[in-house]
Amino acid sequence: MAVRAVRGAIQLDHDDRDHLLAGVTELVKQVLEQNGFAVEDLISMLFTATPDLHSEFPAVAARELGIVDVPLMCAQEIDVTGAMPRVVRLLAHVETLRGRHEIQHVYLGGAAALRRDIAQ
Repeated sequence: MAVRAVRGAIQLDHDDRDHLLAGVTELVKQVLEQNGFAVEDLISMLFTATPDLHSEFPAVAARELGIVDVPLMCAQEIDVTGAMPRVVRLLAHVETLRGRHEIQHVYLGGAAALRRDIAQ
């Protein structure tokens, strides 16, 4: 087993609690599904949100998915002029047999433009 990191992001249409939770839920599900990870494979998850998102903590979506015994943390993304608005990013650490090159990073919606080099 190795410890690997997987990234993901989603751009939301607007700042609304239900919309944020639905988007982050989809992001977490896609990261797990596209990589064949189970919740038991997760070590930790870090979420960041751009400063224009403040309706809810993104980690709430993971908790509502049943990810209850994995350390989660939320932080605010650096407020850089001209940066893409309304983005939640995810960095998950997992235990896996997959090689680094086999990890599928997930960028949904407009966030796909953030990392065209690794977005699936």
